[in-house]
Amino acid sequence: MASKNFLFTSESVTEGHPDKVCDQISDAILDEFLTKYPKSRVAAETTVTTGMALVCGEITSDCYVDIPQTVRNTIKNIGYIGADGGGFDYKTCAVLTSIDEQSVDIAGGVNKAFESREDNSSTSTYETESLGAGDQGIMFGYACNETPELMPLPISLAHKLAYRLAQVRKQGLVKYLRPDGKSQVTIEYVDGKPARIDTILLSTQHDPEINGIIDNKEIQAIIKKDLLELVVDSVFENEALKPDSTTKYLINPSGRFVIGGPQGDAGLTGRKIIVDTYGGYSRHGGGAFSGKDPTKVDRSAAYAARWVAKNIVAAGLAEKCELELAYAIGVAEPISVMVDTFDTGSCPDEEICELVKQNFDLRPAAIINQFDLRGLPAKNDGKFYQKLAAYGHMGRLDIEVPWENTDKAQDLRAQSTLGCSCCSK
Repeated sequence: MASKNFLFTSESVTEGHPDKVCDQISDAILDEFLTKYPKSRVAAETTVTTGMALVCGEITSDCYVDIPQTVRNTIKNIGYIGADGGGFDYKTCAVLTSIDEQSVDIAGGVNKAFESREDNSSTSTYETESLGAGDQGIMFGYACNETPELMPLPISLAHKLAYRLAQVRKQGLVKYLRPDGKSQVTIEYVDGKPARIDTILLSTQHDPEINGIIDNKEIQAIIKKDLLELVVDSVFENEALKPDSTTKYLINPSGRFVIGGPQGDAGLTGRKIIVDTYGGYSRHGGGAFSGKDPTKVDRSAAYAARWVAKNIVAAGLAEKCELELAYAIGVAEPISVMVDTFDTGSCPDEEICELVKQNFDLRPAAIINQFDLRGLPAKNDGKFYQKLAAYGHMGRLDIEVPWENTDKAQDLRAQSTLGCSCCSK
């Protein structure tokens, strides 16, 4: 960013948002297949609209999964139950499926990489070291020192607000809330650092009446009061940067939000990729995560890129770091690796990039093995990727995810000129 003084905004959405409903369905299907058969190849896409959910894609596996039942269970757990669920019902919605097997042309390139290393260093449980990338593409990872989890502050706060909004509904603290909702936070930066909370926006689906009140003006006043007390105040209670007297609050700015979820808008897997990552603060390669097994580098390499960037910042080598990886289908090694510390690095970017290449094996099989990406669903009662499908895949504190580990930070610092005693005097 050229200017050091600016406003930056990020948004999040609740699990009841129609696009997030689709992400969770796709990842619930992935969880089921990987739990039963870890070598399953899955590319499950979902769309929802009024009274209907459609699952399509390519799946190759040696196990059976009851996809319609998985879809219905996911919708039920989100909260779309009968008339009180907001116009979409897990029991009565139609569930359509159109599934083919993975293309043999794609499988041929993935099962055996085009190139191979002289060293046979990978110890993947499921594949040989020559597993090729499942597609071409570019992936970005990012980290910065704005929050304890090393995420940009705007998306961190937006996720916390959306998550708390869902908690308030599910815990019954507010009876009139429905599953669909959004949050948005605008931060004022001064000299490139977060300085104040400029605007907080919350939109939530709600019942048409509250405690017998049908006047919309009165309803919105009740919603604003409850959400400020139970959501906003709760989230910022433990935050270092808090709203001030000039912070603007926009609660249901449209004035009414009764019709929502799949009844209000059609949803689609992969349409909230900025919410899933860094809230727009970092660049994005364009690839979605949900419904894809780990051979798809759109998912696995994006997780690895976050891991690398976070370790660089945790090592003190930079205040912020963005890593780009690029892959070719059927080729194991990344075809390019780029590090950008935005002039915050304690070492030259070129040096950090070399450290990345020396310390991180970024071939697909190595990433799968490093994070146990195929074994995580079974180790988490069959529900791992579905949990990631709402409230972000990066910076999670409520779920133990391996790419958030800073296990390489000490080595990176020690190997850098910053950590070398003879160079740092």
